[in-house]
Amino acid sequence: MPTLADAIERLVAGNREYAQRAAEADPNAFVELSKGQAPEVLWIGCADSRVPETTVCHCKPGDLFVHRNIANCVHADDLNAASVVEYAVAHLKVKKVVVCGHTKCGGANAALGDADLGQTLNTWLHPVRELRRKHKAELDRLPDDDARAVRVAELNVQQSIDVLKQHPAVKKAATDRGLTVHGMIYDLGAGHLRLLEESGRKKGNGLWSPT
Repeated sequence: MPTLADAIERLVAGNREYAQRAAEADPNAFVELSKGQAPEVLWIGCADSRVPETTVCHCKPGDLFVHRNIANCVHADDLNAASVVEYAVAHLKVKKVVVCGHTKCGGANAALGDADLGQTLNTWLHPVRELRRKHKAELDRLPDDDARAVRVAELNVQQSIDVLKQHPAVKKAATDRGLTVHGMIYDLGAGHLRLLEESGRKKGNGLWSPT
């Protein structure tokens, strides 16, 4: 059985290989990164190990400013998420904000019921469980728990965007320079991102823009 030391050694060895390959491909890559960052996108995603945003979007270091947590939630009273949003929007001047959920999400699955997950997770997932209760009739019409979990993940992305719309930095940037916010779902089984729509919005416009 692999030991903790094995896992850490694998990370260090992997880093050395990455650094060597990156330097061979572009000798100035790390020099340029050390000068600062100017990402165009703030990515708010799930902490799930199967959804590494830079990998699934085929991006390079410096392309995405990232915040991840259990079930990609943005709560109104979460200082952690709010500070990331403020820094990305007001100081880095990102042009887009993406909230990305995914299929087979453990948080969305857990929100289908009320099992005791421990005080911290119970509190964190409470707003998602409230979504399930609010949309019970719709969810009950779906064929199975897999379909219900995907729909909860979609609703949770939409709820997070509703919270983002009220963030002062987001509101100001949307008005002043056209910042837009978009919702996506990543299909673990296919490796594809799907852009969500909101009633009244055209496909491709994301879930919210200032106009």
